[in-house]
Amino acid sequence: MSQTVLLIGAGKIGRMIATLLSRSGDYSVRVADRVPAALDHIKKRLPSVETRVLNAESHEELVHIMQGCTAVISALSFRENPYVARAALEAGINYFDLTEDRQTTAAVKEIAADAAAGQVFLPQSGLAPGFVTIVTKHVMDWFDEIDTVRMRVGALPQRPTNALSYNLTWSTDGLINEYCNTCEVIHNRKIKNHLPLEGLEQFTLDGNVYEAFNTSGGLGTLCDTMDGKVRELNYKTIRYPGHRELMKFLLQDLRLNERRELLKDVMEHSIPVTFQDVVIVFCTVRGHRNGQFVEKSDLRKMYAQEINGEIWSAIQLTTGAGVCAVIDMIQQKQLEGTGLIRQEQIPFEQFIQNRFGQFYETETFALD
Repeated sequence: MSQTVLLIGAGKIGRMIATLLSRSGDYSVRVADRVPAALDHIKKRLPSVETRVLNAESHEELVHIMQGCTAVISALSFRENPYVARAALEAGINYFDLTEDRQTTAAVKEIAADAAAGQVFLPQSGLAPGFVTIVTKHVMDWFDEIDTVRMRVGALPQRPTNALSYNLTWSTDGLINEYCNTCEVIHNRKIKNHLPLEGLEQFTLDGNVYEAFNTSGGLGTLCDTMDGKVRELNYKTIRYPGHRELMKFLLQDLRLNERRELLKDVMEHSIPVTFQDVVIVFCTVRGHRNGQFVEKSDLRKMYAQEINGEIWSAIQLTTGAGVCAVIDMIQQKQLEGTGLIRQEQIPFEQFIQNRFGQFYETETFALD
C-alpha cells in the first residue's frame, strides 16, 4: 500500500494512531500539531514519522500540508474538525475524525455532500460513537423486528481513588461536551432530545456495580438511521456509583456548564490522567426473532497494553484502533462509497477481522 496518511493532533489519541499506522509498515504517517513539544515526543518514539507544525485554523496551511496524502485524520478538538473537513474536500482526500459532537458531524455531513467520486468522509470513527455503533448494529441484524436498543460505554480507572471515582483518560473538551449537551434518543418511536446526566440507572457486571446516565453524542447518526424502525434507542455513559451526583453539583448547582473553560482548567489541574483503565462496551437489544420476544447482548472489556515498549491506556487503544481499522478498510477497498459513510454502514465481521479491529477482541464476552 505505502500511502501517506496525515494525522492532525499529537495528543494522547494522536500518538496511539501514529504508532499503530506506522508500525503496520503499510503507511507513511505525517503528523501535524501546533505544539512543537507534542511533535517532538512522537518523533522521539517514532523516528520514521514526518512531523510538521500547523495552525489548523488556516485553510491555506491545511490544504498545503495535505498534498501527497490519501487521507487525513483529525484528532483535534471537535471545534476544529470542520476546518479540516473543508480542506480535505478541496484537496480531494478521504477524511476521518473521532468527534462525539453532533453539530460538528452535521457540518461534516454538509461538506461531504460535495465530495468527489470515491472520496469518503467518515466522522465519529472512535469508540463511542464508532465501534459501539458497529457492534450494536451487528446485534440488531440478528432480529426480525427490533423493539429496544440500549448502548452503554465507559472508560474507567481500574483503581479509583478520588471522590469522583474517575481519572482523565481522553479529551477533556469532549468529556465536558458529553456532560453538557442535549442527548438525542428515540423514545416511543419519536426522535427526542433528553437532558444530560438524567436517566440514572444502576447495574452489575462481573460482580462490580456501575451507574449509567445520559450523555451526548454516543449514538452518532443511529437515531436518523433507525427512525421509524425501533420503539426505544438510547446511549448512556458508564461510571462508578456516585460520580453523576458530584458532576450534577459542579455543572448545575455551581453552573460550571456555563463556564466550560473554567471547568476544564479545574479538572485538568485536579484530576490526574491514568493509563490503568478499563473500557466497557455493553449493548443490549430486545425484539422479535422467529416469532419470539427475545433479548441479545454483547459485552466487551478491554484493558491497557504495552506496544512498542510503551504502556497505552484502554481508551487510547480502543479509540486509535477504531479509526485505524476503518482507514485500513477504505484503503483496501473493503469499504467503498462517496461522501458521508455512517458507522452503522461498516460491516462488523470485516471490522473485527481487521488487524486493527482485532484489538476489540481482547477480554471479550458475547452472550448469544
